[in-house]
Amino acid sequence: MKPNAFALVQLLRTATDICYHKFGQQLHSYAIRSGYHYSNIYVSTSLIKLYVKMHSFTHAHNLFVEIPQPNVVSWNTLISGYVQAGLFPEALSLFKNLERSEICADAFSVTSAMTACAQLSLLKLGGSIHSKTVKLGLVNDTVVANCLIDMYGKYGSVERAVCVFSDITNKDVISWNSVIAACANNGNVGLGFKFLQLMPNPDVISYNGLINGIAQAGNIEDAVWILSTMPCPNSSSWNSVITGFVNKNRVHEALDMFRKLQMRNLQMDEFTFSIILNGIAGISAVTWGMLIHCCTVKYGLDSSVVVGTALIDMYSKCGRVNDAEFIFNVLPNRNLVSWNAMISGYARNGDFVQVISLFDSLKMERDTKPDGITFLNLISACSHTQIPFETAIHYFDAMINEYGIAPSIEHCCSMIRLMGQKGELQRAQRMIQELGFESCGVVWRSLLGACGTQEDLQVAEIAASKVIELEKDEDYVYVMLSNMYASFGRWEDVNEIRSLMSKKRVRKEAGSSWIEVNR
Repeated sequence: MKPNAFALVQLLRTATDICYHKFGQQLHSYAIRSGYHYSNIYVSTSLIKLYVKMHSFTHAHNLFVEIPQPNVVSWNTLISGYVQAGLFPEALSLFKNLERSEICADAFSVTSAMTACAQLSLLKLGGSIHSKTVKLGLVNDTVVANCLIDMYGKYGSVERAVCVFSDITNKDVISWNSVIAACANNGNVGLGFKFLQLMPNPDVISYNGLINGIAQAGNIEDAVWILSTMPCPNSSSWNSVITGFVNKNRVHEALDMFRKLQMRNLQMDEFTFSIILNGIAGISAVTWGMLIHCCTVKYGLDSSVVVGTALIDMYSKCGRVNDAEFIFNVLPNRNLVSWNAMISGYARNGDFVQVISLFDSLKMERDTKPDGITFLNLISACSHTQIPFETAIHYFDAMINEYGIAPSIEHCCSMIRLMGQKGELQRAQRMIQELGFESCGVVWRSLLGACGTQEDLQVAEIAASKVIELEKDEDYVYVMLSNMYASFGRWEDVNEIRSLMSKKRVRKEAGSSWIEVNR
């Protein structure tokens, strides 16, 4: 007997759920041969879900387009797939097409669209979708309301989030947790704490939302106090506090919290180790890093791609590039972050030949493609005198033309520094204009700094006027121009600049340095 449409749908669902993609593709072939591919919308929708799970969105989109009359479930399957994969513009584009069709959006459609708006900080569009939920009579749906609270919380609009929360008839635990997180993450800790006290049965997530918000935006000691008083803290509760200490450069206090977490015998996860390793990397405390590395082995997490990448970064920043290289080579699975960490490690430690060699290896990977961070490391590596200037130009052009990566401010500044080393300052000035960064003070500041090494007064004066116009930072400009005028022997200009500096009480700060001392 051959499977009918109902059986085919069940088989496709099972293949999707257990990630048996090869069998799912065989079922797709059978669906085409049997005619279900076009005639049965449930089969077509199940196939879309399969390809979404495979992250094969070209196939999923083509399947969707071929459906004669897609229903709302078909639309939702592809929209939510885009959202889950982080393809938020694609999700919103498809949602707009749904609005123009004869199909009426439902609660699932609008919640997916609002999630995409929240991630892209599109307040105006999110507000219009909110209006649509009112028009469709979905505003009283608890799930939709919860999504609205989360969306407004991410926008920083606490008032709107609280307003939506207040209008919910049947508040569930997600409603309470969403409004607590919205308040805490936007610095309104007092209101978040008030909601926590009013909540009927707060759970760990309720406390964690408040702790995370306080740790990131408020007084971290308050977060520590809540952690000490909450009923049953889990590893996420501790992670939020440790993250707060690391983000505030209080790494030794983060290590103390990590030690206390160990003593409580709570299960530590990948995030616990990755955040503490990031903190250790920031202060180059290699002894602590090696101890934490031993802990990751004990917990069986050293082969995790998240922890492994954090170890690569930590050893690289501590100057132990051979250890970082060993971990990179033995990692069972690598993602782009792992590759970038190793490439960055080579660049930071001056092994520019290995940077280029590893990049060539990355290009051979089938499922991993370089991104903007990869090319930023490559361009930085090209500042080495042994690497021809045209090599950097080649990589920069390849990033734009072959990989379709738009240059960022960081790329532009890195190229300016490189051009400054090679005496190509006018070329750097043209590049700023060609890339459309004329209104960005940071790139002009970078160009002014490059002029200092080449003593090009003509370009320096243009860059200086732009820095004053865009950043209002006269102090930096005066110091730079004073030094350059002095190097050219233009003492009248030097005296004029120094007179201005004296009137404005501009002082050149003394340099400082630091070194880790064993504690």
